[in-house]
Amino acid sequence: MNQNRRRRIARLVAAGTAVTLLATGCSGGSSNGGGGDGSGDTAADTLVVYTGQAGDYQSNFNPYSHSVIEGPGTIFEPLFYFNQASDADPVPRLGTDYSWNEDGTELSITVREGVTWTDGEPLTADDVVFTLELIAENPAINSTGFEGRAERVSDTELVVRFDEPAFLEGPQVLGRIWIVPEHIWSGLEDPATDTVPEPVGTGPFRLREFRPQAFTLEANPDHWNGEPELKRVRFVALSGNQAGADALAAGTVDWQTGPVPDIHNVEDNYPGYRSITVPLNQIALLTCSDEELGCAGPQTDPAVRKAIYHALDRTQINSLAFEDTASEISPGFAPAGRDDAVISEGLEDRTAPMEPRAEVAGALLDDAGWEMGGDGVRTRDGERLELTVSVVTGWTDYITAVDVIGQQLAPLGIDLTTHQSSWNEWSDSRGRGTYQLLIDSLYQGPAPDPYYLYGYFFHSENTAPVGEVAQPNFARYTNPEVDAALDELKRTDPADTAARQPLLDTVQVAIEEDMPYIPVLTGGTTSQYNAAKFEGWPTVDDLYAFPAVWSRPDHSQILMNLRPAAD
Repeated sequence: MNQNRRRRIARLVAAGTAVTLLATGCSGGSSNGGGGDGSGDTAADTLVVYTGQAGDYQSNFNPYSHSVIEGPGTIFEPLFYFNQASDADPVPRLGTDYSWNEDGTELSITVREGVTWTDGEPLTADDVVFTLELIAENPAINSTGFEGRAERVSDTELVVRFDEPAFLEGPQVLGRIWIVPEHIWSGLEDPATDTVPEPVGTGPFRLREFRPQAFTLEANPDHWNGEPELKRVRFVALSGNQAGADALAAGTVDWQTGPVPDIHNVEDNYPGYRSITVPLNQIALLTCSDEELGCAGPQTDPAVRKAIYHALDRTQINSLAFEDTASEISPGFAPAGRDDAVISEGLEDRTAPMEPRAEVAGALLDDAGWEMGGDGVRTRDGERLELTVSVVTGWTDYITAVDVIGQQLAPLGIDLTTHQSSWNEWSDSRGRGTYQLLIDSLYQGPAPDPYYLYGYFFHSENTAPVGEVAQPNFARYTNPEVDAALDELKRTDPADTAARQPLLDTVQVAIEEDMPYIPVLTGGTTSQYNAAKFEGWPTVDDLYAFPAVWSRPDHSQILMNLRPAAD
């Protein structure tokens, strides 16, 4: 890797840990027993994982779909793996080298030789160029805001050109775009909606069998890095967090990420298992916020959103819902701790209050014309301050959180109703904006820089009218000043902190004022895994990948590293 690239990557990665892909309130478990799927899998061959899927799976292996169940990293690979959990150089996957020109307008990439798709066809730079062009031409799958132009140089080389400096695009192009086969995907009618039931990839695993209750990946014997020592991965659907905890106790799953009773004593309670917690994901109440894009309900009033923010007793939520594994969150959504140096001094709150501010919340509603009714619910112009918050059935930590929030908001005159649904229904509602409030977590980008989260969730280019799929600005947030600041950040060298800070200030101050995502807490992501059955797991001392079963492509790095435990 050339020295210019090493210096730039060092600057991007040096800030510490970062959050990853969407970290919903999942759970799962680990076991000595494992289990088969009725197709010949054995306990010794198969890692059984639970991602938090509550209810049957719907077959969808399209890595660019908002409701994909698996594929990024395991079946479809990125060019490099960027580790958000430790200060390390990116790990080559389908790419072997890359470099920027001096002004950051051209990114040269070398593609690995000798790679084949699982149907036997060779991978070339043409597939990478095709993938990048496909994303640029289809906004519905362009979740990174890619605006470059890719050009083939040879079978193993390509160059990506940008109209303006785009240093921050590097980790996204290289680490968050899943390369797909041109000879198959060129025939898809709609790359955003096709479910790709028979995926052909280059990854370390391939689809073996799909059933609604469970599906199995098997090791790719022709993978460029050699056939993985882990031979099979079985993804199971359960009824929720309690079922995940029960499976952990029964020894019928091997890896889960999420809550279990007495979460701080997993190793004592489940002999053979270990636990690891990484404080990364930013839990928030997503709001469908923009009336002009079709959102409807009291949550479209910024005063209501800010009143909820001030009314929350986060200490109580942390204790009752998250077993005190969560921590403070900044209303500007720069991760507290990791990004303390760039948290704006212009924010009213550097971090959200852990104790409620009932008087502040009430005054906001009073000033906005929401009057307390005789039944204890506020009204304005005949509209009652009634809200529904969506959560996945079985996600007990998030269900507890929204139940507690509902109790905290009731004295304020807000009637909050919880709507539980399957993950499939919840995910579709989130994407299409057919919700009022929804509890979820915001994910970071491929490097520890708040720019990526801001670009994903707050730039208007990543949203859509209600009824159309937004990816992933689910709140339908639009602010021209934020868009302009993010566009300028994209052009600014990440080493130029003096030029970046005013732009970060603009974004943070605006999103605290508008609050389309109501910050709750920074979640502590805890995974339980079967150390007695498999070796090679990440540890606190060796965080070679972010250890969450649902985090893509991080989980694929772990699966490639696992091996059956020695007797």
